[in-house]
Amino acid sequence: MPESRRRVQEAMRAWGEPSERIEAAALVVTELVANAVQHTNSRRIRCRLLRSHRGVRICVWDRGRGRVPSPPRPEDVAAAAPDGGCPDPEDLPEDGRGLLLVDALAARWGTSAGGAGRLVWADI
Repeated sequence: MPESRRRVQEAMRAWGEPSERIEAAALVVTELVANAVQHTNSRRIRCRLLRSHRGVRICVWDRGRGRVPSPPRPEDVAAAAPDGGCPDPEDLPEDGRGLLLVDALAARWGTSAGGAGRLVWADI
C-alpha cells in the first residue's frame, strides 16, 4: 500500500495537481488497495491513475470473486448513533469503514465485477 500511495503522490505532483487533491488521492488509493488486499486471494492487484480535464480517476482491480464492496448503509450508521450525533467508530460495522472515507473524499466512485475480477474506481 505504501508503494501505491507514493506513486500516486509522485504522479500528481508531476502533473501539478494541488496538494489537497494529492493528499485526498493518496488516502483513497490506500483504502482501495487495502480493500483489494483484504478481499482477494490473488496476489495480483492493479492500480491505475488516469488524468482528464475534470480531475484524476483512481482505478484498483483485483481478481476477487466475492461481493462488490459497498459502504455501511445509512441505517447501520444511524443505529450506531441513536441520539442523532456522530457514531463512535467502534460501534460501526468493521466492513466498509474505509469506503466511508472514499465516499467523503471522492467526487464520485463506483464498482463493477466481471468474470475476471473486481474494479473499484474513484474520481478525485
